[in-house]
Amino acid sequence: MRITNKIIQRNNLSNINTNKIYQDALSTQMSTQKKISRPSEDPVVAIRALRLRSSVTEITQYYSKNIPDAESWLSVTEDGLKNLSEIVTNMISQCTKGSNGDLTSSDREVIIEQLKALRDEVYVTGDADYAGRYVFTGYRTDTSLSFQEDTTSAYTITEQLSRADLDTFTHVNMGEVLDITTGNYNNVDVAETDVEAVEVHRIRLAYNDCVEGFSPSLSFQQKVTDPATGAESFETVNWPDENGGNPIQTVHSYDDPYGKAAADADAIIYVPETGELLLGDNRFAQLQEVKDSVDTAADESEIRVTYQKEQWKKGELRPEHYFACEAEGISYNESYLAGERARQSIEYDVGFNQTIQVNSTADECFKHYIGREVDDLVYTMQEVVDLEKVVADLEGLLEKATGDDAKKLQGQLDAANKALVLSKDKAQKLFEGGITVFQKALDDTNLSITNVGTRSSKLDLIKSRMQNQKTTFETLKSENEDVDITEVAIKLSSAELTYEAALMSTGKVLQNTLLNFI
Repeated sequence: MRITNKIIQRNNLSNINTNKIYQDALSTQMSTQKKISRPSEDPVVAIRALRLRSSVTEITQYYSKNIPDAESWLSVTEDGLKNLSEIVTNMISQCTKGSNGDLTSSDREVIIEQLKALRDEVYVTGDADYAGRYVFTGYRTDTSLSFQEDTTSAYTITEQLSRADLDTFTHVNMGEVLDITTGNYNNVDVAETDVEAVEVHRIRLAYNDCVEGFSPSLSFQQKVTDPATGAESFETVNWPDENGGNPIQTVHSYDDPYGKAAADADAIIYVPETGELLLGDNRFAQLQEVKDSVDTAADESEIRVTYQKEQWKKGELRPEHYFACEAEGISYNESYLAGERARQSIEYDVGFNQTIQVNSTADECFKHYIGREVDDLVYTMQEVVDLEKVVADLEGLLEKATGDDAKKLQGQLDAANKALVLSKDKAQKLFEGGITVFQKALDDTNLSITNVGTRSSKLDLIKSRMQNQKTTFETLKSENEDVDITEVAIKLSSAELTYEAALMSTGKVLQNTLLNFI
């Protein structure tokens, strides 16, 4: 084959153009610092880049957004629980002081004020929020745990209780002893025999100051045996029943409901002011027999009490966070009545197919019985303080009295002293029991703190792993997409030298013509 100058010229020009294309590709890599600028340049690199970028974006979402958000939520929750633990610990300390029988009236008044302040602080702590979302209210993050101001709203509440909620306490019937003052002692007739201590059974509801015009109802499952076959089954018992039997009598706190309940074995008495259902001995024994059957999935040990409350004070817990209830035409937690009580857990995605619960619900630690127990302690201690004042006043009057006045004052003083002794004994036992009650609340709180700590530790491990994965995937992404600047610079410099050499050699070839060979 004969090689002409024209062929050499065309080949040189083609090679120069190829070199220029290569030089342009290297220059583009230098400016973009990427291996490719179009998927068609290297489909394998392009597909791998899409996958790695997706993984890096997902990990960045977990590591930079979800995990910090979860950490903040857990931190706010833990701080709230630690505050609650401190408050309950102080309540235990006050109960320890109150169980001392040698306190002065001023000592008791200090304990009363301390307990009131601690009671108010308990549920305020439960209103902790994170970024405008309440952390202890489950899915209702826009609703506070407690009422933020005095409110009027009619709630029909159904509490689902058990035998553990049955209580027996001492009540001191003291007649008109507390009504005695230095100005009216002549008009008060009271004797030592009028004062006595009685044991009263009760169900203490979650709320006091309930609606008195709404008659509450109580229902439970009672085991019955077929006399013919001996087969056992459960039947629902309602108080009151559909025929009006087993009525629940409303008796106000000022009308001696405790004495009436203690005197009548079949009594079922509702005290709306204190939020109590008082039970006679027979009724109490009947409820004590309520037990769950191991042969069925249903909970036969449940005791349901339905009642109404309309006036709410600032700081009282909202029923919708705890009970099946209805208010203003809206029904809350209906599934509770069907035995379905799923916990409202808020979970964050913090890793590939990995979630973590960030919230603790109010029913784990912010229990109604904490405030109700404080109410009982305050009432009992205040009763002792008031009786001490009555005794002091009567002793002062007795020092100056003579004749019939002295005789009457002595009888009143004996009654007051007897009431004081019984009330002090009641207060001491109640405060000793309060230590146990608040210790249980403290145990529940510490368990919640432990659970939060466990989740935080788990989140720390996940965060560390996400950090390592983020670094790994970013490295793989860089290796797949990014160029080695040094290597590209060398190649570009080499391509430029080659291009210049090609231009020089081509220039010499183009100078030759046919005349040079003749």
